[in-house]
Amino acid sequence: MTAKHPSIRATGRGDILLRIGRLLGDESGDRTRPVILAVVLVLAALGLIEVASASSVESVAAGRDPYDLPLKQGMWTAAGIAIMFGLARLRTRHVRWLAWPLLGAAVVALGLVFTPLGMTVNGNRNWLGFGGFTVQPSEFAKLALILWAAAVLSRKQALLHEWKHAVVPLLLPAGALIIGLVALGHDLGTAMIIMMILAATMFYGGVRMKVFGVAGIVCTVGSLILAATSGNRVSRISSWLGAGSADDSQGVGYQALHGQYALASGGWLGVGLGQSRQKWNWIPEAHNDFIFTILGEELGLAGTLLVLVLFTVLGIAVFKVIARTQDTFARIVSSSVITWIIGQAVVNIAMVTGLLPVIGVPLPFISYGGSAMVSSMAGVGMILAVTRPQPVRTVRAKRQRAAVHSGRA
Repeated sequence: MTAKHPSIRATGRGDILLRIGRLLGDESGDRTRPVILAVVLVLAALGLIEVASASSVESVAAGRDPYDLPLKQGMWTAAGIAIMFGLARLRTRHVRWLAWPLLGAAVVALGLVFTPLGMTVNGNRNWLGFGGFTVQPSEFAKLALILWAAAVLSRKQALLHEWKHAVVPLLLPAGALIIGLVALGHDLGTAMIIMMILAATMFYGGVRMKVFGVAGIVCTVGSLILAATSGNRVSRISSWLGAGSADDSQGVGYQALHGQYALASGGWLGVGLGQSRQKWNWIPEAHNDFIFTILGEELGLAGTLLVLVLFTVLGIAVFKVIARTQDTFARIVSSSVITWIIGQAVVNIAMVTGLLPVIGVPLPFISYGGSAMVSSMAGVGMILAVTRPQPVRTVRAKRQRAAVHSGRA
């Protein structure tokens, strides 16, 4: 009896992972990257199901087709997946080249929010309207800032011990400009997420802790000032500090309180898909920031744990491929993008479960919103692009060319 060649055994699940890897432009046989893709697709599918359920009642009450929002979300999800696959096939040098143009476009788009093209939604002026379509520039500014910061930090590695190179131009003027434009539109939640992203790029880029301390103090003081100067934010924080009090059950704490009711009524396995009671106008816009509570009500503790496990697996898989990446730019980009996605998920879940005040942050891949979905998918595409290992034959060819050139020299 003859033994089979190892390559013949690459069937079943392993063969599927290898085929997915090839779609991503990966010929190395790495099986971690397809896991990243699979987790993102499962989260997006789960989000589509819950958006369809959570938005149906509100759509009918507003005189719209009950499938209006899930169809739109499906369209943006499909666009996001296509963009993710397209970006995943880029080379690291191409991603690096995009850094400056994307940052410039993000700043211009954030500025246009304050022109007649801008729109105010729920008190936040952070949208642009184009003939029936709306875009939230701040969502794309997150990714643009990551790419640009990674390009700057990777180039300045030998100079980061000097304050002027650690602060300029990363914190001043670029970071301050983007955060300031978002905060000027009264979107403190997104501004705080961008602060977290900026801190992540600095940390992974190797900036000294002293700079972190100063930047942290400035950001904390700025956030407190913005919160204190807004009556609505003060009310939300006061409601959070006395969460669940009877005198606030019909005030600003209404949404948060009913979100907790939804989670509590879900039990172990939930009331069933589409059977949520709180979506019947008890939780305003349940398909947006509070979709995790509807998911918990319909799928129970099992459903919420599934979401937590998926985000955990996503984080572990990304850091696993980062550990095999030697390029500084690639490591900063990948680490910062996954910190943004996982960090924002943690903030959203903490917000709807009462651990944090309500600050209006969506749950990545699950909450309704085209800009958030496309930008998150694009972020994953960038991770897959910059961490793509080179095939052995490519590495060997480069070594042979280097040997030839050194011989000529």
